[in-house]
Parts: sequence; structure tokens; C-alpha cells
Amino acid sequence: MRTREKTPLESLKEELKVKSKAASGASLQDGYVTKEEKIILEKIGLKTRELNKNNGTRTKAYFDFYQQHPEIHWAFLGHMVSRNGGWNMTDLKGEFLTRILSSKERNAFFAFLERGNWLIFQDAYPQFLVYEESLKRHKPYFHLFPHLNISVFMETIWNYFWRNHDTYVLTMALIINEQSYLEKRVVQNPRYKKEVFGKLEFKLQDLLSFNHILFPYAKKNLIGQTLHQFDSFNERILLGKRLYAVLFQNQDRLKLVIDWAKHHPHTGSRKDYWPHIFNNVNEGIPGFAYQLRLKSCQLRPGARRIYSPDLESAWKNVSQEEAEKGDWFEDVYVIGYLEENNEIFDGEIKNEYCKTLERLELAALAKKAISILE
Repeated sequence: MRTREKTPLESLKEELKVKSKAASGASLQDGYVTKEEKIILEKIGLKTRELNKNNGTRTKAYFDFYQQHPEIHWAFLGHMVSRNGGWNMTDLKGEFLTRILSSKERNAFFAFLERGNWLIFQDAYPQFLVYEESLKRHKPYFHLFPHLNISVFMETIWNYFWRNHDTYVLTMALIINEQSYLEKRVVQNPRYKKEVFGKLEFKLQDLLSFNHILFPYAKKNLIGQTLHQFDSFNERILLGKRLYAVLFQNQDRLKLVIDWAKHHPHTGSRKDYWPHIFNNVNEGIPGFAYQLRLKSCQLRPGARRIYSPDLESAWKNVSQEEAEKGDWFEDVYVIGYLEENNEIFDGEIKNEYCKTLERLELAALAKKAISILE
């Protein structure tokens, strides 16, 4: 009886199982590199550091790369998710959260968001640059990944992509990789568990469904998804898969989102997508009591716009400590996330987001009232 040949994906899974056993308990090691490879590594390191200054430079770098290499879908997904990271950062200096959180709490939240954003970029962007160098030289250079502290999981995946051009598997692998990379370094980090995850306000945001990932496009439209359990690795992976589906399943809508991104440079202010509600200039009058302004995603008659500062005026650049070394890839169960499902996601989020804004405004108003009474 003739044996059925394995599909490329089945062969990849078997290869990854072998690699996981080799990676288990081992650390990424620097081996011999040629003079040419050393120059490549130095160039990649320099460019990554230059573009990893803040959320704005990272977000732009992702989009610039995607426009050069549209076959790398994660670059655009990463760009849009990074925009949301910037909006979350400036929210901490905006209209609502300045009333709900103390200055110490807001600084802790920013440190948490910034560290995660910085870590993902310094892991993902060098992979893109190695791919770019491989294209220039017409041969794969992914064997350089260990010298950049990049997981053997991604080295295996990129080599697979080089041979098979499977954009879905590459995108899923990058989602798995980045969330796995963050798990120990940020999510399980004792500092953030105490200062962020342990805070009532983090749970309050979760309760308010304020963890929306929004993809704006033409005429003030939004699509996206909501994450309810950031500290759940499984939920973050599933969110990534849903976000990819929302963004790439409908090609006509994808073009509209890309067009929006081209015409709206990322500033970090939510004014970027809804200038009818948000402004990066504070229109409030000092000394006047706060009054409710929102109703059904419209400003009430005569109401001033909600303050949403741009990133540059909200936060200074931060010097980050070097990323922790080590390969996360030990458990083969993550390979299951590479499987494609055919579920359709329409991405409807506008109504939910509008309700969230109103609840957040009420929470900010209540908190301010309580602090005045105290």
C-alpha cells in the first residue's frame, strides 16, 4: 500500500517538534559568523535601535516595511495594533484616565505598555530586515536569527516561508512568537503583576471592555475586536487570529484600511480617526465642573471635544534595559495555533466601542465626584 506524502505543513510541524526538544533547556548561542554576516548583523542592530525610540517610530516602521513587502501580512497587522498601543498610551494623559488613575498608576501603566511595545519591535523588526537581506542576496539568511536572540521557532518558520510562500502560517507564527516572547518578560513579570495586573483599575478597564483593538477606515468607520483577558496567553493568541481575519479576509475593506493608514499618519491621538469627538488640544476650561459630553458616539449639543493628546506631548522617550535572553520555544502545543480555521469575522465593534466610551466617561465623572467629596 502506497504511503501518503506529507503536506508541507505536516513536515513543518514534525520539524518544529524536533527543534522544541533541542531548544528545551538551552539558550540561544552565538556561533561563527562570516565578515559579511557580521556587517549585516551590525546594520540590522543599528537600524532597529534607531527606529525603536518610541511608539510613533515603531508604528511607522512597520507600515513602511509593509508597503515595500506586502506579502508580509503581519507587518500591517503589527502596524495597526501598534497604533492602538499608542492610543492606549496617550489615554493615560487624556480626558478620562487622568480622573480615574493616580499619577503613579498612570506611569506604571505606561511603563508596562512601552516595555511590551519596545520588546515586540526589537524582536520582530530584525526578522523583517533579515528577510530583506535574504531577498537582496537571493538566498535565506535566517540562520543569523540566534545572533539576534530570535527563537529557533521563527528560524524554522521563515525557512518554511522562503520555500512555500505561505503567508497565513508566517502570520500565525509571528503572532504566536510575539505573545510567547512577551509572556515571561512582561505578563509574568512580578513588577507588572503587582503594579498593573493587581490593580483594581486594570480590572475596571477589563470590565468596561476598554481593551478594544480598533481598525479605522473610510467615513469614520471602525472594525476590530475586544480582548477581555490580557493575562491569558490563549486569549491573546486567539485575538491575534481574529484580528488577522478581520483585517485580511475582506480584500476590499483591507484596501480601505490601508488607504486610511496612508492618509492618517500615526500621532497617538484618537483624533487621528475621530476628530469629531477627540482633539489633541484640551478644550476644557479650568475650574469648571466636568459635564457629560457623549451620547451615542456624538457630542451633546454645545459640548467640547474629548481631550486626547498626541504621543509626543504626552510622553518622553524611554531608555529600555536590554531584552532578557533565552528562547521561549519549549512546548510543542503552540504548533496547533498554526492551523487555519475558516470562521468569518465581520469585525463589528463600533456600537460596543461607543457604549464603552460612555461608560468610561461615567466612571471618570463618578471618580472625580468621589475625590471631591473626600
